[in-house]
Amino acid sequence: MTTFSESFIRTARNMLPMPFTIAILLTLVTMLLALVLTGPVEDQSTPYFIQILGFWEKGFWDLLSFAMQMMLMLVLGHVLALTRPVDALIQKLVRYCTDTPKAAFIVTFATIIVAWLNWGLGLIFGAVLARKVGDSAVKNNYRINYPLIGAAGYVGLMIWHGGISGSAPIKVAEQGHFLADSMGVIPLSQTTFSVMNIIVTLVLLLLVPLAMNWLARRVPETPAEELSSRLSTSAASANEKQTNNNPVTPAEKLDRSRGLAYLVAAMILGIAIYNAMHTASGVALGFLTPNFINFVLFGVGLLLYGNFKEYVAAIDEAIVGAAGIMIQFPLYAGIAGVMQYSGLIAVFSDFVVTYSNTVTFPLYTFVSAGVVNVFVPSGGGQWAVQGPIIVQAASQMHLSFSKCVMAMAYGDQLTNMAQPFWALPLLGITKLTAQEILPFTLFMMSIGFTVMAVALLVF
Repeated sequence: MTTFSESFIRTARNMLPMPFTIAILLTLVTMLLALVLTGPVEDQSTPYFIQILGFWEKGFWDLLSFAMQMMLMLVLGHVLALTRPVDALIQKLVRYCTDTPKAAFIVTFATIIVAWLNWGLGLIFGAVLARKVGDSAVKNNYRINYPLIGAAGYVGLMIWHGGISGSAPIKVAEQGHFLADSMGVIPLSQTTFSVMNIIVTLVLLLLVPLAMNWLARRVPETPAEELSSRLSTSAASANEKQTNNNPVTPAEKLDRSRGLAYLVAAMILGIAIYNAMHTASGVALGFLTPNFINFVLFGVGLLLYGNFKEYVAAIDEAIVGAAGIMIQFPLYAGIAGVMQYSGLIAVFSDFVVTYSNTVTFPLYTFVSAGVVNVFVPSGGGQWAVQGPIIVQAASQMHLSFSKCVMAMAYGDQLTNMAQPFWALPLLGITKLTAQEILPFTLFMMSIGFTVMAVALLVF
């Protein structure tokens, strides 16, 4: 398996450019397909390629709100992972991670739960937990398979899209979302909290940690002294407080005011709770929208940090991870614009309808979403590109929109175990490489594929 993983990574490095370049290439391919497969309907005087550029420019700006929502969800979740309460929870869990099997089960189980709540929080939580387990092994001088533990800390990205921060389900639950005219508004009670998804989540929550525990008993372990050289850090920490003998200014008192931070947090959480209790839609869980989730994350973050200075410092640290979303989302939106305004969506959906049926279409969506995720490693960006085709085809076949949304979500999250893009923060924190964790993430991916595919066939 190690040889396979090394070959896989080498091929990916040679064949796949960075995600931004892939987004540009997908844009050009979409334009070419629109030029070949569709034609002008009304304006015959303007060259069709110029019209296609206009479609792209029009779509380019359509999803700015969605992009900001996804950026905030990642950043605010990351910020929570840096708080003292989360650190305290990690320290408590580490005490029980005294060997590889125990650590594999605990890290996998805890990461799945946290990532289900928020994918940004789960991504950093799992990475820090895995690193702390490695540090504990060095400190207490016991052997451990550190790459397996690192992979366990990444497993949250295999279940995140079925959680309450999943991009596609929470977007279609929002009033006026960009596909609302085609599919309406679908509350989370029909997607994230559907019977199918709850069973899938619970089965994965039980099965994957047990499987990782089983695997941990059959892999070689690294002595603590070998692990020590990898995890050694300088004595100085970037997060250590610097002594400052200068007098505190009135402005600095405001920046560090706990009372003011708690007041703002109380206002945010108070209005969020009020709106949740008096949601206008009257639909079960209709209040769980991207804006609501981000508002709560914002308020909880302020509450846990207790002052603006530390909170903004954490934001500065977390914002780096959202750069890809910021610059790539407009490109995905432009692709969606070309597909929508040129009629390419109808061409693709007609093809899908021709070669699938009501049984196979959810599976087709699941598998195709897994493939698309390799090229579009953003759940929200993928929904922007693939969502219109799925909705059009599902409408023609009179299929459940909610099931098709979850089929795409499953495919997107599954191949995160083969796509190392979102593993970059974890690799940086744990000092591991993609080649080291890939054999174990592919093992978890095989389990996830089986559970999700069976669920899509049964329900």
